Amino acid sequence: MIRVLVVDDQPMIRAGIHAILDSQPDLSVIGEAENGRVAIDKARTLRPDVVLMDVRMPELDGLAATRELLAGSGGTPKVLMLTTFDIDDYVYEALRAGASGFLLKDSEPEELMRAVRVVANSESLLSPSITRRLIENFVEAQPTPPTTALNALTDREREVLRHVAMGMSNAEIAQELFIAEQTTKTHVSRILHKLSLRDRVHAVVFGYENGLVTPGRRKA
Repeated sequence: MIRVLVVDDQPMIRAGIHAILDSQPDLSVIGEAENGRVAIDKARTLRPDVVLMDVRMPELDGLAATRELLAGSGGTPKVLMLTTFDIDDYVYEALRAGASGFLLKDSEPEELMRAVRVVANSESLLSPSITRRLIENFVEAQPTPPTTALNALTDREREVLRHVAMGMSNAEIAQELFIAEQTTKTHVSRILHKLSLRDRVHAVVFGYENGLVTPGRRKA
């Protein structure tokens, strides 16, 4: 069972999301919050697996709440940002703060349910066409110097990371590199551990920032 906390300042949106998620046997909404400050308190009390976090809210917005909520070590939930904007620098900053991705509020119910499951399992990139475009635009505008952290990876791990950053799934990477899917999954786990990355979304960000993938070179 995936435990979800829904955070949005509009009661009708919270109610709608609550109804959609609770209709699924593997998803359970364990609480709601109307702003970032309440969200932090409830997240620490209820310990959800996933927090659906609105970006723009009174008192404490979603970006600040995400940064504060994920500042601690271990036991923190995955955060999925909810936004009405498909491209915005502050959403990228939310990823940098530790959020695992974002979803547009006008997404279909099936996409919402899939996104929650994806975030909970850290299996693949959310909303690929939008998230990769966001990352590319930000990296192009604000390039950062490569880190020496790549030196901790083996040649095979670096190759796997490059494919992860291109938006490929474990199955696709396994087929591309002629290795077993379980082997790919093991490589990805080791990469995330060695680079202290929360999940695959942050592996994508890392890959772009460190030149493993250049803008325009990605899986369609």
